[in-house]
Amino acid sequence: MNDEKILEIKNLSVKFNTYAGIAHAVRGIDFNLNKGEVLAIVGESGCGKTVTSKAIMGLLPSPQAVIGRDNSEINFCCKNLLNLNETEMTKIRGEEISMIFQDPMTSLNPTMKIGNQIAESIFIHDNVSMQDAKQQALKMLELVKIPNAKQRLNQYPFEFSGGMRQRVMIAIALACNPKVLIADEPTTALDVTIQAQIMDLIGDLQKELNTGVILVTHDLGVVASVADRIQVMYAGKIVERGTVDEIFYNPKHPYTFALLKSVPKLSTHNKDKLYSLTGTPPDLINPPVGCPFAARCKFGMKICRVKFPKATNFGYTHKCSCWLHHEKADTTGVPAQLLQGGVTSAK
Repeated sequence: MNDEKILEIKNLSVKFNTYAGIAHAVRGIDFNLNKGEVLAIVGESGCGKTVTSKAIMGLLPSPQAVIGRDNSEINFCCKNLLNLNETEMTKIRGEEISMIFQDPMTSLNPTMKIGNQIAESIFIHDNVSMQDAKQQALKMLELVKIPNAKQRLNQYPFEFSGGMRQRVMIAIALACNPKVLIADEPTTALDVTIQAQIMDLIGDLQKELNTGVILVTHDLGVVASVADRIQVMYAGKIVERGTVDEIFYNPKHPYTFALLKSVPKLSTHNKDKLYSLTGTPPDLINPPVGCPFAARCKFGMKICRVKFPKATNFGYTHKCSCWLHHEKADTTGVPAQLLQGGVTSAK
């Protein structure tokens, strides 16, 4: 990993026009991705992770989805992607920024052979013959460790297992050697053994190709051995961000703390009750003006419901938005781990 910034998101907001009203799915988030880095976006379903990913790819449905173009920016290699037309985005999508979608069974075309589906992207973007594209597709299948790759090239998606289909999706995403790879829940519906294999494969390929990866997941356990940095997202906002060690060993937001407690541990005894976060996320058609986690937080104060907290710095990379870190906060009963250090940012 290095400090060469290849993707920068500034004040991204996304709204959806629905029959019930306007849903504020993403509410002014900022982050960046460096070359060769794995950045994990973690949070419960519905927090805005996938919407953020599809906004970067330019895949949000129109006119239902509305991006705040007046003050939002998605800067990739000195270009604001929000200013590009569909023809210009098509040149970037798949070649320079690729995405592994959540469900390979619905993402792959059931009527096309696997080899053709991989070769299609290479044929479109690399300006080569279809024969050369298929040769490259064969190399990609071998790269993602699919056995009997030459035979598999001529098979259909239904002839592959779930883990193998996910490997095919990775091959399609990496076929043109993109600078940014977005992996949206790449291990959903896979058993734990295959999950580990897929995550190891993504990690190995990321290092080999020096690709920047955005890993979208609700499972903190999945990112522990792969990610360099983590940002925790809740109700369309980023509430905490930091390195893997900072988030896992020194969480500062009650929501992050709750997510970590929800991860089963090897030390858990058979009859121990697994921790479960009570309550439900807020309605984003009428989003809260304060901290979105306030209604579910056992340490919440009055101020939490009326104003969103400023970021508190716990180091160069570790930031958290929570009123518990204000000098006047009532911290009675709050675990000491949540309170150590911190300087409130002026931003």
